Amino acid sequence: MKFKSLKDTYTLSNGVEIPCIGFGTWQADEEAARQSVLTALETGYRHIDTAQAYENEAGVGRAISQSGIDRSEIFLTTKLANPYRGYDETMRRFEESLERLQTDYLDLFLIHWPRPADFRDDWKEQNRETWRAFEDLHRAGRVRSIGISNFRPHHIDALLLHAVVKPMVNQIRLAPGDTQDDVAAYSRERDMLLEAYSPLGSGAIFSVPDVQKLAEKYNKTIAQIAIRWSLERGYLPLPKSVTPARIRENSQVFDFALEPGDVELLAGLTGCVGFSADPDAISW
Repeated sequence: MKFKSLKDTYTLSNGVEIPCIGFGTWQADEEAARQSVLTALETGYRHIDTAQAYENEAGVGRAISQSGIDRSEIFLTTKLANPYRGYDETMRRFEESLERLQTDYLDLFLIHWPRPADFRDDWKEQNRETWRAFEDLHRAGRVRSIGISNFRPHHIDALLLHAVVKPMVNQIRLAPGDTQDDVAAYSRERDMLLEAYSPLGSGAIFSVPDVQKLAEKYNKTIAQIAIRWSLERGYLPLPKSVTPARIRENSQVFDFALEPGDVELLAGLTGCVGFSADPDAISW
């Protein structure tokens, strides 16, 4: 594989470079996010992923400020929460995120889910107006790249009917046994990078016997096997931990490669970590 360190990057369709592994912050409260992001930055991560719905943007912002690392060296992502849609509301919530994150721009802004419960019936129109705000923010240089999360082909089609700027990223759940092949192929055909959230299957990967065997074979941790697999599949994994030793451990995936047969074995463990939520049926 081409990646040799946390500093190596993918290149998005608009030419923006994005570090090949991001640090996830889902289910970390504000203080846990501050501490874990600070540890991640000290470890060498330069790509941090948060969301309005995580309610920890302020902690992430404080960690970046306290790290002493220049903002330009950090790739920062947040996502528009489900209760908010439409042009004006998107603009308001964007400004609030910037304030919490203590920054004047984002590197990546995503629509978190395509069809929230509050907009079940008019999601196409709401996403269209929301995306128009995203495009204006991008055009103004306030967001370097824009994208989507949890979008499936019919959601993508609806968005692209009116989009001027195509999404550069689709962030979806991707882990061994949950590969969403149709969504992945559809996104890639439209020049979107696939970001893999929950690359450890929300922890379920640790009890999968086949993955345990591979960890022994390669003398690596189960998490390292899963993260390396994600890179070798061409995904950008977003591992999350609040434990300093594991944060460091999860970054140490550049000194080995999986055999092609083992990459396929992991992909074929269908359902071993469960499956991603249906974005048309979510209750939030």
